[in-house]
Amino acid sequence: MSDRRSRNAEEELNIALLIDADNASPDHLDEVLTVLAELGEINIRRAYGNWRKHALKTWGDLTGRHSIVPVQQFDVVKGKSATDMRMVIDAMDLLYRGTVDGFGIMSSDSDFLPLAQRLREDGLPVYGFGTAKTPVSFKQACTRFFDVAALARKSGENGSEASAADRTVDDELLAILGNAYKASKRDEEGYTPLSEMGQRAKAVSSFAVRNYGFTRLSDLVRSLDHYDVKKGSDGRLVVKRLR
Repeated sequence: MSDRRSRNAEEELNIALLIDADNASPDHLDEVLTVLAELGEINIRRAYGNWRKHALKTWGDLTGRHSIVPVQQFDVVKGKSATDMRMVIDAMDLLYRGTVDGFGIMSSDSDFLPLAQRLREDGLPVYGFGTAKTPVSFKQACTRFFDVAALARKSGENGSEASAADRTVDDELLAILGNAYKASKRDEEGYTPLSEMGQRAKAVSSFAVRNYGFTRLSDLVRSLDHYDVKKGSDGRLVVKRLR
C-alpha cells in the first residue's frame, strides 16, 4: 500500500467523489463539485447505477461533461439495489491503494454509514452530500455533511451571503456552537479563538457552515446576536458568548 503521508505537503489533496446515482439528484452536482474543489483535486469521479434505467438519463448526460466514470451495476434482484455494495467495494479498494486523501459520497442513503465510519477510522475525511431528510446517523458519520438544497440556495445568490429570511438558525445550531464555546479555552474577558471554537464544533458533529447559507464561520457567528466577534491582539478573530 502506498503511504499517503509521504506526499509533498504543498500538493493538493486527492479527493474521490463516489455518486449513488440511484439515490442522488443530478440537479445539485455543480454545487457538490464546487465544495469538493475547495478541499482538494477531484481526480476520481464515479457515478454508480443501472444505466439502462430511463431515470438516470440526466446523470448519463452529465458524465461526459464533468469527466465522471459511469459504473454499470445491474439490478440483480427486483427491489434490491446492488449499487451500494459496488460503491463500498470500490471505496475500500481506493482506501487500500493509499493514494486517496478524502472521499465525497453523494447519497442520502443511510446504508453508507458503515463505510463512512470505516474510512474515518483510517484518518480520511468523508464529505457527505444529501438531502435534509438524510438519516442523522449517516450525517454524523461524515466529517462534514452538506445539505444539497442549502448549497443550491447559496449558489443561486451569485456568491452573496444568505438573506436573513433564508438563514436557518435552529436550536441544534445554537447548541453545537454553545457547547463548542464552553469547551474552548477563554481569556479573562471570556473570548476564545474563533478557529478553536470551530474545530470543537466540527469534532462533535457533521456541522458545516454552508448548510446555513454562509461560506465562513465568522460570518455565521456574526449573524447571531448570541456572540461578539472581534480581532484579538494577534490579529486572529476571537469570539465571546453574550447570552
